[in-house]
Amino acid sequence: MARIAGVDIPRNKKIEVSITYIYGIGRSNGVDILRKANVNPNTRVRDLTEEEVGRIREVVDREYRVEGDLRREIQLNIKRLMDIACYRGLRHRKGMPVRGQRTRTNARTRRGRKGQAIGIKKKTAKK
Repeated sequence: MARIAGVDIPRNKKIEVSITYIYGIGRSNGVDILRKANVNPNTRVRDLTEEEVGRIREVVDREYRVEGDLRREIQLNIKRLMDIACYRGLRHRKGMPVRGQRTRTNARTRRGRKGQAIGIKKKTAKK
């Protein structure tokens, strides 16, 4: 199993897809990394040589911020927004959608289920 940036990437997938398991690397960045490392994107991870894995690891370490460093940077950016009390920071603090989405409906992932609707029972007719 190849280990790049502290992440074990799946062996049976193509390297083009497998490299996206690293936090901060998507499809386009993955293709870019493979081009810079001179590795065929259609190669399966299990078929990579140690030299190719080393080149990929070197490109990722040199040019991209991934995993823990990226997570830390994002958290610091959010904390900074909250400290300066800008609109986006206040939205983060309240746990509301930050990017202009509506909240009257459809904000369940940010707001959570705040009490579901309770069905009304029909009264049965008395005889």
